Amino acid sequence: MTKKWLTLLITLTSFSSLAQAQETEVPRTEHGHPDLQGTYTFRTLTPLQRPAELADKATLTQQEAAEWAAYENNRQNRDLIIDSVGGAGYPPGVISYNEFWYERGTDTVGDYRTSLIYDPPNGRLPALSEIGRERAAFTQQVRRESAGPEARTLNDRCIINNRTGPPMVSGSYNNNMQLVQTEQHVVIMTEMVHHARIIPFADEHDTPFTQWTGHSIARWEGDTLVVSTQNFYPDYGWRNTSPQMKIEERFSRLDENTLNYEFTVDDPNTWEQSWSARVPMNRLDGQIYEFACHEGNHGLAGILAGWRRWEMEGKNEGNIPSVDD
Repeated sequence: MTKKWLTLLITLTSFSSLAQAQETEVPRTEHGHPDLQGTYTFRTLTPLQRPAELADKATLTQQEAAEWAAYENNRQNRDLIIDSVGGAGYPPGVISYNEFWYERGTDTVGDYRTSLIYDPPNGRLPALSEIGRERAAFTQQVRRESAGPEARTLNDRCIINNRTGPPMVSGSYNNNMQLVQTEQHVVIMTEMVHHARIIPFADEHDTPFTQWTGHSIARWEGDTLVVSTQNFYPDYGWRNTSPQMKIEERFSRLDENTLNYEFTVDDPNTWEQSWSARVPMNRLDGQIYEFACHEGNHGLAGILAGWRRWEMEGKNEGNIPSVDD
């Protein structure tokens, strides 16, 4: 090869490498930070915990994932549940909305993991700590007795939900969030219970009081947005956690239409060790509309009145099956 052609080849290669770098460069806001803004969904069929029967099977094959998705979509279809028999976690006679109202995920995550949890490696929530076990027993008892509205779950009371965050965990519907950035703040608005976290970029938590979703601050680690949250209320909140819980969320761009969302939960007063999960967030073209949880507020009176009736009739000796939304 002549020197002339070698020079031309090197030049063309350099231009090609530069073009590829420009195509993969992370888009940035006017303030120089990675632009993660948009409306996203985190719905997925992949469960938070690895099913016990899969033991140490961390991933499925493509065929196994397709078969499992077909099975789950059929199992969870509310239109196929016989009211007198029950199913999908619902006892007989307690079937919720029909399938029209659900927007759960229809597929597993792209890498075919059997759980969103990746640490511990078994894909399962850690064992409860001694304090966690004591609080779980107490909470189960007060919820069973349904002595008043404060004894019911935060979900029953339309305050927060697994999808409200932090952290944001896929469920049966409203698995959507919108992320907005400014120079000094980031806003994460979740569709479930229509909640917005206005999060300042700061080095320390300067809010002494507790909040339903804790107090969050943000920082950048390279091109990753890191949100740290603590100071939670009440004593038995999300997943029956304690006010001492700390959560770290990490958002980074996988491609033009996908965010990688990871979170770590640390609460020694609930679990024996911290645990971490990962889920992709896919961009949506639509917008988030208001979610008004009015039926839960009205339904709460029905729950308490129904339990009082069971007490009067002497039917409240056993535990009433409950469903985690």
